Amino acid sequence: MGPVLLVLLLALILFGAGFALKALWWIAVLVLVAWLLGFVIHPAGGPGRKGRWYRW
Repeated sequence: MGPVLLVLLLALILFGAGFALKALWWIAVLVLVAWLLGFVIHPAGGPGRKGRWYRW
């Protein structure tokens, strides 16, 4: 009974980690798309501004 519970616990942990990693990949893709859109759709800057939405 102990080894069966251990295998089930291991499967549950691996399933949870796989789901979390997949969710993190989707979040990373959405952030990348938003970042790339920031380069395409940036506000027009005045004479003293660079016209970017970030401060680097």
